Amino acid sequence: MKNKSIMLQEKNMKALILSITAGNGHNIAARAIKEHLVELGVDTVIKDTYKDFTHGMSTTIDKGYLFSTKYAPKLWGTAYSLAEERIDLETDARFGTWGKLLVYRKLRKYVTENKFDIIIATHTAPAGFMTILKEDNVTDARMYGIITDFTVHPFWEETNLDYYVTASKQLHNMMAKKGIPQEKILPFGIPVAKKFESSTPKEAAREQLGLKNKYTVFVIGGSMGFGAVKKHIRNLSMSDIDFQIVVVCGNNKKLKEDLEEMKISKDMKVFGFVNNIDLIMDAADCILTKPGGLTVSEALAKNLPLILIDPIPGQEDRNRDFLLNAGFAISTSKKFPADEAIYQLYTNNERTQQILDMINCSAPKNAGQRLGEFIVNEYKNNQSSR
Repeated sequence: MKNKSIMLQEKNMKALILSITAGNGHNIAARAIKEHLVELGVDTVIKDTYKDFTHGMSTTIDKGYLFSTKYAPKLWGTAYSLAEERIDLETDARFGTWGKLLVYRKLRKYVTENKFDIIIATHTAPAGFMTILKEDNVTDARMYGIITDFTVHPFWEETNLDYYVTASKQLHNMMAKKGIPQEKILPFGIPVAKKFESSTPKEAAREQLGLKNKYTVFVIGGSMGFGAVKKHIRNLSMSDIDFQIVVVCGNNKKLKEDLEEMKISKDMKVFGFVNNIDLIMDAADCILTKPGGLTVSEALAKNLPLILIDPIPGQEDRNRDFLLNAGFAISTSKKFPADEAIYQLYTNNERTQQILDMINCSAPKNAGQRLGEFIVNEYKNNQSSR
């Protein structure tokens, strides 16, 4: 239902969302934000910072990210840790030297020609270019940064935006340690698509998916099917508990084929890339997932207990730590595999309810709607005070 009190009455605001392709999370967040802004009457466009303002650089960055996180995760984790500990850099030195040659000039021309009222970044790289736009007085657009994990990535402190959206108010201290003023922090949560903010009754969702009406474990390894999914499925099949498994393999066709050929003692339904993750979450009693910011946020919006598997060293390690300490999740390990986590939830209703209570109490809700309404109201208030 649209909030009519904040619908725009004059000419529509114009918003630009700058994302990058390094995995799918930043783009998913961008699309979720656009969905909420468009509903509020804001003309919104999404641009992939490297794909749309360079030639071929986006593919290089995406493939480099996917290769390093899949085949050299320890190296990625080391690089991430070094970035967290580095000596502060001047903004122009961090984002401007090569950025002005490859991205900034085209981005500046695009922003100048289109006169956006709002510019939003879902990654530190476009946030850095936005900072330079502000410093160069190219635009007076209100600027927002969306931090898409349950931590604060390196280099956000090198940017100078008007507001920063975090996954939780519990990240305020981490933001403060990076020198980001509290008045700029919006702890709305990571924005997710509207379909994750409503639900289908569990039994009805199972019927729509062709599942039996019994305890359901949802296994997802990320949009590219990362993670040792087959290992976890074999482990789950050893359990004496009567449950069914739903697996989403993303774009990993080989994994889908292997799982479809796997002989296990459990009922199992295997999907490739799907557009109804929300319905599968409605059908599930818990989710086994890597601790990626967007998938976790979607699951939390659905009040789904989390069992965390195979974090990529770096931001996903930090996500896992946050989610465990917040009481939202259980984490697997070599000594505590997935079947033990399922046993803990299945046989202990109090433990499951404890997790659900913490999610209901502390996990932000309706992040995209709250952000959209804030953006519109803040812009209108800022305009009226001029």
